[in-house]
Amino acid sequence: MKPTTAQPSNISTQTPYEKLNPETILTALESVGLSPNGGLLALNSYENRVYQVELEDGSFLISKFYRPNRWTAAAIQEEHAFAFELVDAEISVVAPLSINSESLFKHQDYHFSIYQRQGGHPPNLENEADLEVLARTIGRIHAVGSRAKFKHRVELSAQRLGHDSRDYLLNHQFVPADVETAYATLTEHLLEQISPMLARLPLTRIHGDCHMGNVLWRNDTPHFVDFDDCVMGPPIQDLWMLLSGERADRTFQLSVILDAYTTFHDFDASTLGLIEALRTLRIMHHAAWIARRWQDPAFPMAFPWFQSPRFWSDHLLELREQLAMLDEPALTYL
Repeated sequence: MKPTTAQPSNISTQTPYEKLNPETILTALESVGLSPNGGLLALNSYENRVYQVELEDGSFLISKFYRPNRWTAAAIQEEHAFAFELVDAEISVVAPLSINSESLFKHQDYHFSIYQRQGGHPPNLENEADLEVLARTIGRIHAVGSRAKFKHRVELSAQRLGHDSRDYLLNHQFVPADVETAYATLTEHLLEQISPMLARLPLTRIHGDCHMGNVLWRNDTPHFVDFDDCVMGPPIQDLWMLLSGERADRTFQLSVILDAYTTFHDFDASTLGLIEALRTLRIMHHAAWIARRWQDPAFPMAFPWFQSPRFWSDHLLELREQLAMLDEPALTYL
C-alpha cells in the first residue's frame, strides 16, 4: 500500500496553522451545531492542534484540527471507523462524536473532529495488574483489527519510517557536516539489517503509536486515545513500548504481557525479533518528523535542541547502541 496523500489545499505546508485562530476555531464549532462560550485551552499536541472547548452550558469537549496535507478525508474517516468498531466491541477507546451521522467536519481548509473530554493519567507499568489489563485490552484491539484491512491508511514499513527519514535528513542538510558521513554510513548499515526483517510481514490494523501518553488510566481501566497514527502493522508494534529496564525485567514483563494478550488474540512469537528493529525505526522517524515540521513555528519552540551538536552526537550514539542491540538474541518469555 502506498502512503496516502492529502487533498490539495491552499494552506501553506510551511505554516499550516497560521489561519487557525480562536475565531476560526469557534466558528468551526458553531458550524456543526455546538455553542461554545469562547473558552479555549490549547492542549499538548504538535502534529495536530487540539483544544479543550467550554460550551455555554458549562460542559467541555475536545476539538481536534488535523494537520493539512497529511491525511486524506478518506484516511481520517477510516481511522474514525476503526475507533467506532472498537467501541462497538465494548473496548474503552475515545472515539470521535458523531453529529448528524458525521464524525469528520471541515471549516475553511481545516478538517476537524470533536471528542468527549476523558480524564485520567498514564498507567503504572511497574504494577503487574495494570500491565495485564493493558495487554488484555491491546489483545482485544488487535482481535478487532484482524477482522479487516485498512484501504486508505499507510503500512508500517522500513521504507517509510527508515529510508524516507534518512533521505529527508540528509537531502535537506539537517545532519551537521561533521557527522554527516558517520550518520549516512551508520543508518545504511542499520537499514540493511532491518529492511529484510520487515519484508513480507503479516500486517493487521493496530493503534500504531501506543506509548503511555496515549493511554488514560482511570477507575482501573485504560482508555486508549489518539488513533491518528493507526496503520497496517505487526501487533508487536503496540506491545514493545510496554517494556522497560534490563533484559531480565523485560523478559518478565513480556511473560506477563503475552499471558494476558493471548487470552484474546494469538501472538506470533517469531515477531519478538522485531522489537529492536521497530525501536530503531521509531528513533529515526522521530528525528525526521521534527525536521519535516521545522517550518511550523511550534517545533523550534518545542525542540530548540534539535539543531545543536549535542543532539546529533547523542542521536548517533543511540543509533550505534541500536546497531549492537540488533545483534542481540531476541527476547524470550517465561
